[in-house]
Amino acid sequence: MKVLSINVVFLGTAGSVPTPNRSLTSIILKRQNEQIMFDCGEGTQRQILIAQTGFHKKMKILISHLHGDHVLGLPGLLQTMNLMGRKKKIEVFGPTGIKQFLDCSKEILQFGLNFLVKIIEIKNSGIVCEEKDYFIKAIKSNHTDMSFAYGFIEKPRPGKFYPEKALNLGVPEGILWSKLQNGRNIKLSNGKIVKSADVTGPLRKGRKIVYSGDTRPIENFYLFSHGADLLIHESTFDDSLIDKALFDGHSTPSQVANLAKKADVKKLVLTHISARYPDTEILLEQAKRIFQNTIVAKDFLELELVLT
Repeated sequence: MKVLSINVVFLGTAGSVPTPNRSLTSIILKRQNEQIMFDCGEGTQRQILIAQTGFHKKMKILISHLHGDHVLGLPGLLQTMNLMGRKKKIEVFGPTGIKQFLDCSKEILQFGLNFLVKIIEIKNSGIVCEEKDYFIKAIKSNHTDMSFAYGFIEKPRPGKFYPEKALNLGVPEGILWSKLQNGRNIKLSNGKIVKSADVTGPLRKGRKIVYSGDTRPIENFYLFSHGADLLIHESTFDDSLIDKALFDGHSTPSQVANLAKKADVKKLVLTHISARYPDTEILLEQAKRIFQNTIVAKDFLELELVLT
C-alpha cells in the first residue's frame, strides 16, 4: 500500500527576537516533491542548510504579516537560491505590501533573480491557492490590520479499492484499475461504463494543517481549524501575561488550548516563543491542563503525518 507522508519541519520558533537556541519564525511543510513555507524570518536560509530541506524543490511561501521576524528572511532566501542556481518558479503569498517589499529589496540591494517569483497579494479571507489535490485557505487574524492565518487542506481521496468488485464488473487488471483507484470512471471495450464509486469505498478525508501566524484569539477560528490533524499556533506569553499578550496582539497557552479543544484538533503545537522562556515547561503545563496532546516546538523539530 502506498504511503503518502507530510513532514512538517520547524526551522525557527522564536517570538520577535532570536535566542541562542531559537531562530525566527519559519516552518516548512514537505509533501511529495513540493515544499510549502509558512513565514520566513531572518536567517531562514541558514536553517534550511542545517535541516537539509533543500533549495531547489517546487515551493510556495505564505507570509502571515509584514513584521520583520516573519518576512525579513525572504530577500536573503531568494538571493541564496539564486546563487545556488535555482531555476524553478516560486510563488509568494502575503498581505498587501508584500510585492512592494520585495521590489524595494531587489532595487536597493541591487540583486536580480534567474527564476520567476510570482507574488499573490491577499486582501480578504478565502481560498488563495488551489491545486489538483489540495487547497490553501486564508483567514484574517487579529494581530495587525492585514495579517492572516492559513489552512492547508487536502481534498478527499477515493476510498479503498476492491479488486473483486472490478473483476465481477468485467474490468481486467491493469491500467483501468489504476484509473478507477484514482477516482476516474472508465469505459470498457463493450461500451459499458464502470464508475469509480462502483469499486471503491467511501471517500477518505485528507489531512489538514492550520498555522495561526501571530494573533490574539480570533473569533470563529475554531471553525477554520475544526478537525485539523495539526494546529500550529503562536503562544508568545504564558497565562500570567494575558494583558500584555492582548496589548501586543498575541495569545497564551490556555487560550490556544481552549481553541484546540473546541476545534477538536488532533495535535497542538505551540510556537513563536518569547525569549523570556528559555525553559518552556510553564507554557506546556498551562496548555496541557486543557488539551493534553500539546507540544512546544523547538528548532528543527520534525513531525510526520502519514496517510495510507
